[in-house]
Amino acid sequence: MSKNDMSRRRFVGALIGGGAGLVIGRPIFNTLANAAVPKRPNFILINCDDLGYGDLGCYGSRAIKTPHLDDMAAHGVRFTDFHACDSVCTPSRAGLLTGRYPARMKLDFPLPAGNASLKNKIVERIGVIAGSLGIIDLASEEGARGINDFEITIAEALQKEGYFTAIVGKWHLGDFSRDAKYNPLNHGFASFFGVPHSNDMKPFPLYRGRDILEPSVTDIAKLTGLYTDEAIRAIDSRRGAPFFLYLAHTFPHRPLAASERFKNKSDGGIFGDAVEEIDWNFGRLMDYLRDKGLVKNTLIMFTSDNGPWYDGSPASLRGRKGQSFEGGFRVPFILRWDGTVPRGRVCPALTSNLDIFPTLISLAGAELPQDRIIDGISMKELLVNPGARRAERDIYYYHQSELEAMRTGDWKYIRTINHYVWPIPVNKKLGRLSHHTRGPLPMLFNLRDDPGEAYNLAGRFPEKVKEMASRMSSWEEAMAKNRLGMIGG
Repeated sequence: MSKNDMSRRRFVGALIGGGAGLVIGRPIFNTLANAAVPKRPNFILINCDDLGYGDLGCYGSRAIKTPHLDDMAAHGVRFTDFHACDSVCTPSRAGLLTGRYPARMKLDFPLPAGNASLKNKIVERIGVIAGSLGIIDLASEEGARGINDFEITIAEALQKEGYFTAIVGKWHLGDFSRDAKYNPLNHGFASFFGVPHSNDMKPFPLYRGRDILEPSVTDIAKLTGLYTDEAIRAIDSRRGAPFFLYLAHTFPHRPLAASERFKNKSDGGIFGDAVEEIDWNFGRLMDYLRDKGLVKNTLIMFTSDNGPWYDGSPASLRGRKGQSFEGGFRVPFILRWDGTVPRGRVCPALTSNLDIFPTLISLAGAELPQDRIIDGISMKELLVNPGARRAERDIYYYHQSELEAMRTGDWKYIRTINHYVWPIPVNKKLGRLSHHTRGPLPMLFNLRDDPGEAYNLAGRFPEKVKEMASRMSSWEEAMAKNRLGMIGG
């Protein structure tokens, strides 16, 4: 039996421990000399759905009031160059929880309700005609149906270290109502309350563990408050163990909703209402942590899975959800950890949600898996020194299995650009999942001077274009030879 086919349960113990993981032959962790970072803290990771870079007060919003999250930034660190690993939900969440590019898992599309991948559903619905129209490359690999047993999530790694692990909210890494193996309880979480996928997919069941509480939620406006209630309940049930809580809000994904307390209150319309309700409930969670004396030993993180869709603001960034421009990938990221993380600082370092996995594993006193590439790089040194200079890194921008762009330092190179359109064809009408954006290609931007990607410098710096095109090709070749990212055979 190959390693790829082995049950995760049989060898996970061998994967956590025994040295540092590698990324293209270099250490996964930057050295942090004698940093006074406590071991085995609690972790709370809050992940919103389709929240844009400019949708919080601390990131410049004037229409949406977010006093509790602004206070979090005032007591912690606000990142200004933090990226999701994909600009749509399923792949972004897969990367966040594993520290690995979703292309390694063939999770490059949003998974629909049901037990087929979105890519497969498109092929089934519109057949080979789609390929001739340039809608999707039907020759590419079949997409995965959910996260597979080979992958190790943050929850599984921390559970092995004695952590109580809980997920509340949206999963979207496989529809476990059709195939139970994708249930979060099978991927390292001891407690689950939430939904299998986005709220625009039907049916939209609400689960506790493996049990259905509602076959299809009709009052989606209750979810933000309900999730917060359940997050508090989950922490209360940990029985003294350190805990990892993954709170994955349904909103502000469409269709939008807010409870009566927040409806029609925001200057940002119903989108703003939903965000202000998330903020208020975050304040409620913070009050609970203070009452229980948990604030000082808990690293709290707040982010989004990708940029804004139809509503919402990417601030001054170009593009939105489903595009390889910065507005699709760059998202808010705020850290608070009283007594460890300095107050009111801004971190300009190029970072990614892939980095959360190695960061938390290190802080828990564990070591990374040794049999696979971990694409994330620990942010541990940035917790104590947000202005620390880091070694230059590359990040890659995928769109529906196609590598479109890359970033190295201040430079961003775009080879091709597409736009995500939802929904896929319905009522037997032919629709487009994506279309090519017309315009001069390739594109080259210096994001230090031009974060809005307004000025294409490809013609001025042909050698930089050549260099980055070559680096992209080298990455693609390495992925083609070892997509799963195995180390040592």
